[in-house]
Amino acid sequence: MKGLNILLRKLIKTGAGRIRFAMAMIGLSVAMVLILSAVQLQSNYNELLHGSANKDSIANFLVINKILTDQNLKNATLSATEIDDMKAQSFTDAVGILSSSRFKASIQSSSAQFPFYTDIAFESVPDSFLDVNTQEWSWDESSSFVPIIVPGMFLDIYNFQFSLSQGLPQLTREVVKMIFFQVNLYDQNGTPHTMRGRVVGFSDRISSLLVPQSFMDWANNRYGSAGSSAPSRIIIRTKDAGDPGLATYLKEKKLSTDQDKTRFSRYRQVVDLVVKISGVTGLLMLVFAILIFTLFIQLTISSCKDEIKLLLTLGASPKQLLFFLMRQFFPSNLLIIFFSVATVCTLQYLAHLFLQDQEVYIPVYISLPTLLTAFVVLLFIWTVNFINMRKYIKINY
Repeated sequence: MKGLNILLRKLIKTGAGRIRFAMAMIGLSVAMVLILSAVQLQSNYNELLHGSANKDSIANFLVINKILTDQNLKNATLSATEIDDMKAQSFTDAVGILSSSRFKASIQSSSAQFPFYTDIAFESVPDSFLDVNTQEWSWDESSSFVPIIVPGMFLDIYNFQFSLSQGLPQLTREVVKMIFFQVNLYDQNGTPHTMRGRVVGFSDRISSLLVPQSFMDWANNRYGSAGSSAPSRIIIRTKDAGDPGLATYLKEKKLSTDQDKTRFSRYRQVVDLVVKISGVTGLLMLVFAILIFTLFIQLTISSCKDEIKLLLTLGASPKQLLFFLMRQFFPSNLLIIFFSVATVCTLQYLAHLFLQDQEVYIPVYISLPTLLTAFVVLLFIWTVNFINMRKYIKINY
């Protein structure tokens, strides 16, 4: 038996042709690298969009309002039907109402050394939409001061524009949190009612002066006008601010939000197309490479036809020949799969290091779907070759 295998191996190597064998190996290797890279690219793409390491707590919250036109200048509020429709969209995780103050208010410094006065308008939002974590965010009528959350950009405007032009001192966030302000609320007759207020945090998510919902409800009931309480703005938590469906929905409904947070929706469509094309290209290359490799095996058997027929006449069975050929060619398939997986692992590691410097995070190792794809392809190649070898030998011998 051993001598027969040695003889078969010599015949196969003589008939196969080293160049054809090398070309088949290279073609299958390139195709495997392409298909595994396409699967890993899709895994990385999903990680960038939905992975916790790449979540942006600012970009995934959008403040939305109607686009102002000549026709809706006096009616830019959002109806309950419009809000419910927003909640029902697939890209929406949660919707919060931005409640506006219906009373006039102003804020001023309590110290003559720091003269400051401005008219203001308050808003409130459900606590789950805040990006400020503080235990001081509560209010009732017995509270000693009104907690206020200020947009971070307001302090930047003060420090780098207003304070320089007015000769006022620049302030850090910690210093601002220590200062008590005088908050003036004006009733229907214009009479001011003074309370103490203090900044307890700075928001990079919502660009308005925020107060607790309990204070807003109390002040609107006590000092507010009897006008409509329908909201003019809402805030949504979205799965993906770059979702093209979100941008399309806002355009169709004539709604507006921060364009910097949704501008990537146009690029997402291009990236989606590139990922799909890479996957289809890899799959087609794989099918083509498997076809070439299968034809190579058939040509190898055909080129040894006379010699193998002689061996069969001398006592070698078709079954023995079939399993010999599988042992002859299948190890090369294992080598190709190993090489392809190793190549994709190396590329993944290099991409991880490069993107990490850009503060973009993808896994160090290849994904489980990529490994499963390699296993499935290996099983598929084995099955295709086994069936083709058995069929070819059965037909010819």
